[in-house]
Amino acid sequence: MRRLYLFLLLTMLLCIGCEWRLGNSVEEPEGLVAVNRYDRIQSLYLTTGDVSALQQMNTEYPQQTRTLIENVLHIGKVNDPQINTRFLSFYQDTTLQTVIAETQRQYADMTDINKQLSDAFENLLKLLPNLCIPEVYAQIGSFDQSIIVGNDLLGISLDKYLGADYPLYLKFGYSDEQRRQMDRSFIVPDCISFYLLYNYPLPEDQEDSRQARDQHMGRIQWVVNRVMKRSFFNTPYVKEADRYMRTHRGLSAGRLLTISE
Repeated sequence: MRRLYLFLLLTMLLCIGCEWRLGNSVEEPEGLVAVNRYDRIQSLYLTTGDVSALQQMNTEYPQQTRTLIENVLHIGKVNDPQINTRFLSFYQDTTLQTVIAETQRQYADMTDINKQLSDAFENLLKLLPNLCIPEVYAQIGSFDQSIIVGNDLLGISLDKYLGADYPLYLKFGYSDEQRRQMDRSFIVPDCISFYLLYNYPLPEDQEDSRQARDQHMGRIQWVVNRVMKRSFFNTPYVKEADRYMRTHRGLSAGRLLTISE
């Protein structure tokens, strides 16, 4: 009996250890998409200086770490000998420490986001079956980019979705319209928008035209509304895209996103 007891106790400890580790990395998968909680490991390192958390960031999430350091924060190259010190020091700012704590409080559970993302990508694949589903992860930036897309990854900067009334957004002068979209409810629509924009970019020869950019974004947002089954975006150019599709019945969403007129 003693041996059986010890065996069961050891098994339980191993299970608890595995559960703790997963709890700090990936949300419990319940559908097509589960957010990889890179932000939890990032938060642990930036608030405690835990070297094991830094090692996990660099070994298990090298692309996410490179993107954050080089493309979001712009504080240097990831292979710079001093980059870890610079990275840690950057977030010791009182404001950013407050942001880290708030993101971990508001996003302790992202089950709802996982469900919305799974439903959205399932709907998106019905409209655009050739698209692939990216690996989605959460991170903490510094009020820079909200969604990052590239190399089969889609990153959500939780610091950009702390709610329209979040005091720091008011302090830093974000407009009412900007703050309205800096809310949890806009995470999934923004993910789909930026992912579509990445896969269906505006042709280079039209990038200098403001009207062409607005029309293209209107078409992107029209598709997002269809995917979300709700009118998150209601600009004149979204309405223009809707009129276009009503007069061109049978036109696919993929064709709408590639027309140049």
